[in-house]
Amino acid sequence: MFKKGVGLFVVLLFMLAAAVGCGGTTDKPADKPADEAKGFKVGMVTDAGTIDDKSFNQGTWEGVLKAAADFGVETRYLRPAGETEAHYITEIGNLYDAGFRFIVTPGFKFETAIFAAQERYPEAKFVLLDGYPHSGDWAPVVGDNTVSIFFAEHESGFLAGVATALQLQEGEAGFIGGMEIPPVQKFNWGFQQGIQYANDNFGTNMVIKPENVIYQGTFDNVAAGQQLAAQMYDKGIDVIFAAAGGVGVGAINEAKTRARAGAEVWIVGVDVDQYAEGIYEGDKSIILTSAMKRIDQAAYDMIKAEKEGSFPGGEILTFSAQNDGVGIPAKNPNLSAEVESKVAEVFAQLKAGSLVVSDEQGDLIK
Repeated sequence: MFKKGVGLFVVLLFMLAAAVGCGGTTDKPADKPADEAKGFKVGMVTDAGTIDDKSFNQGTWEGVLKAAADFGVETRYLRPAGETEAHYITEIGNLYDAGFRFIVTPGFKFETAIFAAQERYPEAKFVLLDGYPHSGDWAPVVGDNTVSIFFAEHESGFLAGVATALQLQEGEAGFIGGMEIPPVQKFNWGFQQGIQYANDNFGTNMVIKPENVIYQGTFDNVAAGQQLAAQMYDKGIDVIFAAAGGVGVGAINEAKTRARAGAEVWIVGVDVDQYAEGIYEGDKSIILTSAMKRIDQAAYDMIKAEKEGSFPGGEILTFSAQNDGVGIPAKNPNLSAEVESKVAEVFAQLKAGSLVVSDEQGDLIK
């Protein structure tokens, strides 16, 4: 009886071991859609400025929120205490510890932080907008759990320049940039090319002088932006392209103040459609148009890709006219229908590749 019981126990033990052995390696395939995993959470760490900066941070966050609405994911953003690598890594770590395994970071200042984080947190996924991970030597190292996204700012700046010249026909333009870094510079260079293209092809007469191209040096000094805009308007500038985050908000504030006093001054917005930010009376806005980069769409698309199990880890992507990643707003209340039609034709040429905008300074004003 005892021997029979031992034999039955051994058989049962063998069957149990076999069952465990068959199931132990099928816990979660690498390409399993994220929303099938328990608790898909999407986090964001803000760059300089606030989540409602009407620019890069806000546009990125709006893409995250849209994904949350469509896919039912939990979201959270954290604002670092400072702008150093250590500050960024601290907040990335806080999100990770709270269960957020998909983290979006907007801006080149995250480059070395993401370089460290992608190795420190291999189970997390990272989206780095406007930059690529590196150790400080500028050599790109995009991990399999990271995607790096850039934008053709020169193309959206070009379209905004064409639209500006076509709508105003003549006058002077100025440019206020934040930090003098490639994404901001490309907005400037594209804008100048757009103005020149309109002058050469559509008979407009807009000018932009070297002394009216200024990089303030930050993205959050609202007061400085207002002061710079006031100086330009006092010199007779008709329209300012402000690619400067919070500094641009200051320029917008100055334009609104002058518009309320009866002056006809304009701002070209940046990154997102800033028309609402420029409203000064009723539904009137000083935003002529905006040079947009679809940062919201980029964030949304990457979350969607993760949801569907097709996250493009290890890749460097570019959002351009060819994939509808840049442009001006679909609706521009301060542009005539004729101007919008001509700009649409120019956009179609960019999309087809028959018209090419330079992403380098060349002979343009710095």
